[in-house]
Amino acid sequence: MDNYEQFKKDVYSLTKIDLSSYKEKQMRRRIDSLVSKNKCKSYTEYVNLLKTNKDVFDEFVNFLTINVSEFYRNPEQWDLLTKEFIPELMKHSGQNLKIWSAACSTGDEPYSLVMALSQHLPLNKIKILATDLDKQVIATAKVGLYNEKSIANVPADLKKKFFTQVGKSYQISEEVKKCVEFKEHNLLRDNYPSNYDMIVCRNVLIYFTDEAKTEVYGKFAKSLRQGGILFIGSTEQVIEYKELGYKRRYSFYYEKL
Repeated sequence: MDNYEQFKKDVYSLTKIDLSSYKEKQMRRRIDSLVSKNKCKSYTEYVNLLKTNKDVFDEFVNFLTINVSEFYRNPEQWDLLTKEFIPELMKHSGQNLKIWSAACSTGDEPYSLVMALSQHLPLNKIKILATDLDKQVIATAKVGLYNEKSIANVPADLKKKFFTQVGKSYQISEEVKKCVEFKEHNLLRDNYPSNYDMIVCRNVLIYFTDEAKTEVYGKFAKSLRQGGILFIGSTEQVIEYKELGYKRRYSFYYEKL
């Protein structure tokens, strides 16, 4: 393959996605397989195809975003959220909790948050901001149709209450959907919202470089109110959490000091 550095610049000008923030070896391997699949002999040829073919362009953006998602992933961590952190956050903010699901993928996470919150709040009081840089996954999230594997960890009572079986798939209820506002957002480029009680960002930053991770975790700290909580994935950790202004509460929960 020809010049990858130039390819990164071309991709940035086309998509505003900065490939330099991703681990190069992993990302390059993924991209090379996509270039080959589209029968291009060089990055230059592939960039030209991205510019002229909307389907190829959409496929590329979708491919770059890591969409391995499921409801209530690591159920014991969600149990902790439901039993300990939501009541704690409500002591401060009452029924007006501000919660952001960052890099929300196909909606499994923000909808899981709605269901967890529904055990403490009426649905009409729940409002989740859910963001991702990929238009396609946001569109999928808004449809809210999932396979059996995706919802395997949802507690049985919530599954019964909030899902309807459609063939072999499961449709999330409209009342849950109404609680989530989806927006496009690039964690490495866009401005962050402020004064949040909780930010949930799980199993996404593992694909970022250490520098990009530190930058994002630092911005999350600024987005949280004092005492706000960051909930991360089970394969992640905030290495310099003290320097960034966090206190570690549990392995995957950090409190803004």
